[in-house]
Amino acid sequence: MDLASLLGLLICIVLVVFGMINSAGGIAGIFYFLDAASALITFGGAIFATMASCSMTNFIGGLKSITLIFKPVNVNIPEMITKIIELSNIARKEGLLSLEEAAGNLDDDFMKKGIMLIVDGTDPELVRGILETELNSIDERHKTKSGFWDTLAAMGPAWGMIGTLVGLVCMLQNMSDVSTLGPKMGVALITTFYGSVLANWICTPCSNKLQYNNSVEISAKEIMIEGLLSIQAGENPRVIEEKLKSFLAPNERTGSEEAAGGEANG
Repeated sequence: MDLASLLGLLICIVLVVFGMINSAGGIAGIFYFLDAASALITFGGAIFATMASCSMTNFIGGLKSITLIFKPVNVNIPEMITKIIELSNIARKEGLLSLEEAAGNLDDDFMKKGIMLIVDGTDPELVRGILETELNSIDERHKTKSGFWDTLAAMGPAWGMIGTLVGLVCMLQNMSDVSTLGPKMGVALITTFYGSVLANWICTPCSNKLQYNNSVEISAKEIMIEGLLSIQAGENPRVIEEKLKSFLAPNERTGSEEAAGGEANG
């Protein structure tokens, strides 16, 4: 469970509710912000307009992708680099064909696929082409899901404004009783509030988190590609290590060096 996403969403709504209670002078003030017609216009309009913007498969997949923001990305780049260095040592000592046995112990299907292409004697440019094609496909699938939330984030405030305009028209059609103008204006503005909450509490954080997770996974696979091609080229494991460490932040390189040193000493 990724606590950052869970805590972020929970604390946001708690702060909003606290602001409602505090500004309205009690728990009863929460009911000022509840209106069924406004919710139907804003949430219903935003959701079904988003549905109209994509296929049903992508729409359902987009809704389900909210669960992904609570799952941590299972990527440990320093550990992955250490594994690549270990494979390069095996290939250097025993030859590329010896990697076939080592591939059976790998959990990462992408790395395993790359190693099997190398073992089969595939041309390096073709190996790169195949792996980068798969990488691009992964990137596109992830962008489809984050794009769903970007679309919904744009629709929320737009339909909130539509609801506000509907409320204002109804209010202006009946201005004979001045005492009702304040409450009617409040109801008209609730839809804008709902649209802003939908966009900034749920949709934008979901999109940003999915994009971040995607960037982490894509970066890890790009490092894999460079590492595997370096192994195929017969480069020195030390050179490969230095090349791959350039992808890491300075504070991460120390841990990678220690792990690689432990493997070498073992």
